Amino acid sequence: MKIPLGLKRTATLCVLKNGDRFLLLKRFKEPNKDNFTPVGGKLDPFESPKNAAIREVFEETGIKVASMKYCGILTESSPTKYNWTNYVYLAEIDYVEPPICNEGILEWISFENVLNIVTPKTDWHIYDYLLRGKTFAFHAEYSETLELLTMVEEIEDKLIY
Repeated sequence: MKIPLGLKRTATLCVLKNGDRFLLLKRFKEPNKDNFTPVGGKLDPFESPKNAAIREVFEETGIKVASMKYCGILTESSPTKYNWTNYVYLAEIDYVEPPICNEGILEWISFENVLNIVTPKTDWHIYDYLLRGKTFAFHAEYSETLELLTMVEEIEDKLIY
């Protein structure tokens, strides 16, 4: 079955947090190659977003989380094949040495340093809302070259980028 161009693919973003630090992945491959991002990935057929988040955390870090808190959603739209619906979950975890990961290099990054690393512009807003305990519904629009054009928080109907 060929997926039509522009149809949203479904994934999870799994933010692992200890205090004001996030365990982020410097990705080896696209999308967002060489950027620091949360772990996560596509949903398997018939899988719930929450179960996918728990599975992805274990597959990418070896860390078993009993539960994850749903925090919001990020939809991403572009005139290219980059179109996603991302369910965002948070797990507060104990500090661990960053494990080896075949998807990239895991590293603890404090929130105050998030602006000093290469991370998708959308993600900084996710971390900000998580630290403030705010639920969100972000929608990001990209250009054909995948430059972020606008980002709206739809619960508050507020342009944030």
